[in-house]
Amino acid sequence: MQNQSDQIEWRDGDVPVSTRFDDPYFSLENGVAETEHVFLAGNDLPARFVDGFHIAELGFGTGLNLLVAWDAWDKAGCRGTLNFTSFEAFPMEQDDIERAHAAFPAFNGKRDLLTKAWQTYGGVLNLPDINAELIIGDAAQTLPDWQGKADAWFLDGFSPAKNPELWGDDLLKDVGRHTHANGTVATYTAAGFVRRHLTQAGFDVSRIPGYGRKRHMTRAKLIT
Repeated sequence: MQNQSDQIEWRDGDVPVSTRFDDPYFSLENGVAETEHVFLAGNDLPARFVDGFHIAELGFGTGLNLLVAWDAWDKAGCRGTLNFTSFEAFPMEQDDIERAHAAFPAFNGKRDLLTKAWQTYGGVLNLPDINAELIIGDAAQTLPDWQGKADAWFLDGFSPAKNPELWGDDLLKDVGRHTHANGTVATYTAAGFVRRHLTQAGFDVSRIPGYGRKRHMTRAKLIT
């Protein structure tokens, strides 16, 4: 069986870089601030949070997006459960997850809970107040069979120029099919073909200011 785990090298101290795609897992400037700007603000979160709200993600990476969303849910004082489903083809090994997490804030203990719950083979992660599931495999194959629908999508694959498979027309149409009415998408990239594919998938697409050195990013809302 082929090893699905990603191949990591470490740059500038503890910044993990995928050698498979030659791309860092999070912003070299401030990964937490980037996630808050792109994925939370880009999806109008936490203002939209309600019990049972469902976030789905293409590209789990280090799990930073999950941590930031989970912490925002907690700080917003939401009652009930946040659902979070992530699709990941190349999960990090336990040692690499632990090393990457050392660079993150503690998030009131959530970081260490996620590190402890991490399992390379995926499945439901044992975490409080959040129903988190990691689906391992090529999203082009796993997403069509998914039975869920998301209220908000975090599209966080590696750069479209380096990982075009995760930004293809058919896959983004599957994102549209697995989005609730008036659901949203946010991503750090403003690549023209990504915006066109989202439009073809039924979304109203906007280009807005990006984070840090990235001038623009994309947000979209499903047209009903």
